[in-house]
Parts: sequence; structure tokens; C-alpha cells
Amino acid sequence: MEHAQRFRVMLSCPDRRGIVAELSRHLADLGATVVAAAQFTAPLSGHFFMRYEVMADGVELTEEGLDSGLRAGMADLLQQADSSLLVRSAQFRPRVALLASKASHCVVDVLQRWRTGELDCDIVCVIANHPHIAENAGWFKVPFHHVDFKDQPKEAAFGAIDGLLDEYDVDVTVLARFMQVFPDDLAHKRAGAMINIHHSFLPSFAGARPYDQAHARGVKLVGATCHYVTPDLDEGPIIDQEVLRISHRDTPADLRRKGRLCEREALARGLRLHIEDRVFVRGNRTVIFD
Repeated sequence: MEHAQRFRVMLSCPDRRGIVAELSRHLADLGATVVAAAQFTAPLSGHFFMRYEVMADGVELTEEGLDSGLRAGMADLLQQADSSLLVRSAQFRPRVALLASKASHCVVDVLQRWRTGELDCDIVCVIANHPHIAENAGWFKVPFHHVDFKDQPKEAAFGAIDGLLDEYDVDVTVLARFMQVFPDDLAHKRAGAMINIHHSFLPSFAGARPYDQAHARGVKLVGATCHYVTPDLDEGPIIDQEVLRISHRDTPADLRRKGRLCEREALARGLRLHIEDRVFVRGNRTVIFD
């Protein structure tokens, strides 16, 4: 079966008896066969989450046709508050922009994983407030843009970034160690589509110099957190985390060196989960079907 005839179906709604049977029946009526399924009901809220991968079974299906057919068939369920449905072709490749500051390890790691096919997306540009990142983007022949944050107001700099993201029609913005705080209006504008890697095992050691904070506290684990960007700094819904064990012998520099391993892994996994439509966001929590 052609790749274009495969789809992802994501349903989120208050739980009730018969949802799985209802959705499966409508999919069958539309000519779709379920090839992978995952579901979960949150025990405290009673909210239901389902992710299906389906393919056409002897019929021609389109994303629009499958979406409209399911919405018509499940109109009563989808009219309930807090209900949502997403139908996406498996052929869809989101357009991704990478933002960076001085450190290059996360940018290079994501670009390498993209180049080797591990990340099923199109990286359309790299934007940085340090010009030397151009070299890293050049290795992978990705367009680079330097946005100066020193000689112009931050409002103007962020306006330039927002303009570039619009110009490239970006679906997902990845803050790959971009050490600037996005203004609230841009965080709202790109809510659910902007991913950050924080060099800390949040919620511990939020803000600046987290490895120094961790060293001063004497922790035995160091980590990194991949999360969605919200107006509340470092408090967005968490997608993925990674940790490494450390010891009293480690200096803050050792923690930063080891922490970079965590940052790369957490960011790559978080981005993959997002672009494969495996993440449900509900409030400040996520449900992940990996």
C-alpha cells in the first residue's frame, strides 16, 4: 500500500463506554484498517486518549475525506467539551526551524539525525543570535540567518525571528539551546508548536546556570528536559527527560559536559515524538504514546 494511504488518527475526549468500538466501526465504514493502536484513560480526570495508525483497505482515501467522515460519524462525541480529533497523513513532513545561541551541540545533533532519516521532517532553516552557528548549518546545506540581539532592542530581534518563521512557513520551532526568553505574544502564537530543551531536570533548577545550581545542591543525578514553550518560563508541558548519574568528584564543568549528552538525547526524542503525532497535551501534562 502506498505510503500516502496511511494515516494517523488522534482522539481526545471524556471517556465513555463504546468509544473504541464506535471509532473502529466508522474507520471500517470509510475503508480504513487499523494497523497500530494505543489508548489510555486518565484515572483521575476520566479523560480518554487514543492514537491509531490506519491504512486504506482497497479504497482511495484522503486526509480530508477521512477527517470529514469521522467528524460526521462521531459528531455527538466531538461536540463535548474538551474533545478533539486530528487526522494526519503519514506522508506529512513538518517544516522545522532550529534556533540556537552559542552552544552548537544540540543543533548539530538534530541536523545529523535529520540527515540520516531518523527524524521524518524537513529542516528549513537555522536561526541563531551567534553568527558562528552558520558553519554548522552550512555542513548540512541548511539556510542560516543571524539575528542580532546586541545592537537592537529585543522586541525588534524577536520580530525578525517571527518574520523568518512565517516566511519559511514553519510548523515546529525547536529551541536547540537558544538562550533567549520568548515574549508572551510569540509563545501564545506558536503554542503547542515550539519545543525547548532545558539543561536541567525540571522542575528542579529552573532559570539560569542550572548545572551550577545542581552542583551547589550536591545532586547525584543530572538531567535535561524537553518541553513545550509557554509564557510561564520553563514550566511548559514536559515531552521527554533524560538523566545521568554523577558523583561528588564532578565539578560544575563536568556536569555541563555530561549534561550535554542528556540534552541531545532528550531533545531528539521529544522532537521525534512530536513530529510523529505521539503527544497529547492536556493542561500542563502530556500523554505520550511512544
